[in-house]
Amino acid sequence: MGTPDPPRSARLSPPRQGGELLVSLAAVLFITAVWYGTVLHRGVPQPSSLIGHGLGVVGFLLMLCTEVLYSYRKRWAVSSRWPTRTWLQLHICTGITGAYLVLLHSAGKFHGLAGWLTLLTLITVASGFVGRYIYTAVPRTLDGLAAAAELEDEIARADQRLDQLGVNLEATRRLTALPPPPGWLLVLGRPWWRWRQRQRLRLALAELQEAGAAGDLLQELVRKRCRLQLQMQSLAGTRQLMALWHFFHVPLGVVLFTLAFVHIGAALYYATFMK
Repeated sequence: MGTPDPPRSARLSPPRQGGELLVSLAAVLFITAVWYGTVLHRGVPQPSSLIGHGLGVVGFLLMLCTEVLYSYRKRWAVSSRWPTRTWLQLHICTGITGAYLVLLHSAGKFHGLAGWLTLLTLITVASGFVGRYIYTAVPRTLDGLAAAAELEDEIARADQRLDQLGVNLEATRRLTALPPPPGWLLVLGRPWWRWRQRQRLRLALAELQEAGAAGDLLQELVRKRCRLQLQMQSLAGTRQLMALWHFFHVPLGVVLFTLAFVHIGAALYYATFMK
């Protein structure tokens, strides 16, 4: 009998390939097209104009949703129809789109409190991209970050199937193993280590074929095992980097929204009481 399949909530999947980034790009392109049409007819909308205020309000609301909804899902809404990864994708889309609207709202004017807000918004978005890169270093379950035991189980299942195909597992491990660098370096330099692993993988597959082991299933299993092993090595480093990133990103968001509320309050005050 084969090893039973793990429950759906525990199954691992490779990192997403940026679907949320494509959606964000489409939204940015659409907004740019509408904004450019407005510029052709009325000129660049000033921050204090009706269109400028509209860009700022919608952008701020999207960024507020970015901060509130994902935090709510992680901390309080334990049971949800959508898995955590879907909320994260929504978090990324609203964050990028909202920040772009805020940038258009500034109309290229970066002085005073508004200038600091625009700069902080750009830094926060850049920090978000760094966080996403770190977050995708290892696969996820539907409930969030994979644990070491889950990765080990996946590797054990791949080893079992390779053994059923008559593959020398010890030789395969030796041929595909990479000298383990520090965990954080493995995460940050992921493209480089994946390239090195592919080179070792080609040699391993060639040697296995010379030994009489061949077939698409074999290649798929060996590639899967190598990918899981690399992710296993990077798991500790990923957790450390995510903790460091949270230490920087969360306070940055607090400062950003504090200044944003001050900016909104000042704008309402001068627009209402100083006229």
